[in-house]
Amino acid sequence: MNKLLFSIALILGLQACVPGPESPVGFSLPKGDAVEGEKVFMNYQCLACHNLDGFAYEMVNKQFEPPVLLGDTSTRVKTYADLVTSVINPSHKLAHNYPLALIQQQGVSKMLVFNDVMTVTELVNLVTFLQPNYKIPHYEYTYFGPYEIE
Repeated sequence: MNKLLFSIALILGLQACVPGPESPVGFSLPKGDAVEGEKVFMNYQCLACHNLDGFAYEMVNKQFEPPVLLGDTSTRVKTYADLVTSVINPSHKLAHNYPLALIQQQGVSKMLVFNDVMTVTELVNLVTFLQPNYKIPHYEYTYFGPYEIE
């Protein structure tokens, strides 16, 4: 009887490891360019709402006081995927102790959503520029190599 229960538990456990259709397994963005990412950071005036060590731009009207600090050790950004998600879906993780000045009444982030104006290339470059400022593991890009036509 114990062997039967163990076998059932093992089968159910293994099935739980199979990624479903909503799984991010296999998702990979192309390699970005940090120099171009810095241009994206400045062009979209990210400093209006954020601070980043080593960057100051006096011609931007600050939207929040104090601005949201980017980089260092973050409770929200622990992986490359978290960093990408925080740009494309800023309301995804709002901690209970998140400053009320940064949250709208509906409980969503006040960060502008750039999904309809920022290209994927700009997003990848921006995240490549920002990633070294966080204490997160370096993202390994999938290399597909040149395509061959038969």
